[in-house]
Parts: sequence; C-alpha cells; structure tokens
Amino acid sequence: MGVTRLWWVRHGPTHARTMIGWTDRPADLSDRAALARLSVFLPADAPVISSDLSRAVATADAVQHARPRLPHDPDLRELHFGAWEDRSFAEIDTETPDLIRAFWETPGAVRAPGGEGWHDLSARVTRAADRLVGRAPDVIVVAHFGAILTQIERATGQTTTEVFAQGIDNLSVTRLDCDGGNWRVGPVNHKP
Repeated sequence: MGVTRLWWVRHGPTHARTMIGWTDRPADLSDRAALARLSVFLPADAPVISSDLSRAVATADAVQHARPRLPHDPDLRELHFGAWEDRSFAEIDTETPDLIRAFWETPGAVRAPGGEGWHDLSARVTRAADRLVGRAPDVIVVAHFGAILTQIERATGQTTTEVFAQGIDNLSVTRLDCDGGNWRVGPVNHKP
C-alpha cells in the first residue's frame, strides 16, 4: 500500500463561546476569499468527507467543487460534552469545579456527565481515520478541533496535555500521512 495523505480541515467558525461538541451550530462561511484559497490549496481530485454536524458538512460543501464526496461520518464529530454542551467553562466551574478541572487538566478517561472523555474521542476518530487509509492517495477530511488534535497526538506520540497546546484555527489545514501504519506529520494549522 502506498502513502495516504489525510488533509484535515477544521470547519468554519461558529463564534460560540461555549462548549459545542455535538451541539449542531452552523459555520460562518461568509469569508469567501478564505474558502477559495482553501479549495485551491487542497488536492483537486481528492475525495471529501466530513463529520455529520452541519458546520463540517457546510464547510465540506464549500470546498468540494468537482471533488468526489464520501458519506458523512459521525465518528469524525467533535468531543461530546454531554450535560456541558453549549455551556461555558465558568458556568460549569461553579457547579462541579473538581470535575471540569480534571477533565481539562488530566484529559483521558475523565468524562463530561453523559458525554465522552478524551480517550473515547481519540478511539472514535482513529477508527474513522483508519477507514480512510488506502481509500485514495489524498483524502480531505473536514472535522473539528478535538478530532484533529487526536490524530496529531497519534502521529507525533505527544501526550494529550502537550497536544492541547497546539492551535487549530478555523479553515486551517493539517496534513497527516500514513504509510503502512506509520504516521508522519506534514503542515499543521496551515492557513492557505
């Protein structure tokens, strides 16, 4: 099997100031110039796949053009914040300060009530990424901040805490290459 290059694109901005993992907020795709640059930067014949949340679907639609489209994959969704969905850190900190601090300061097995922990997210997104390896030489994956970070963590071997320091801007591209199960990191958080 040859190299598969996964071109991870973070969806357009939602302007939310709350935790919106599975909350289905639309993306602001009004920056047509940025979308045009992004589309030109991405491989012209690569299939496009996205999470099934509308902010990722709409972003994928905006860069697809003549590229083939793969069905939306719910495994590419953002971290599920459960009872914390669409709420601010400050609000939750007043209710369960120890739990929310453990969730962010020692990420891994700690879960939001009714939601996921980092390990859950990582396993889910890794399954989705593995299904894409070998599908085509290049695949454009429109996803979310946390989903992209899980795969950077996988490719680099960094700890979760270390990878949390990595910025992933809206409409940025992070390329991760897989060759027979070995992952290499290309550009990270590139803004075309």
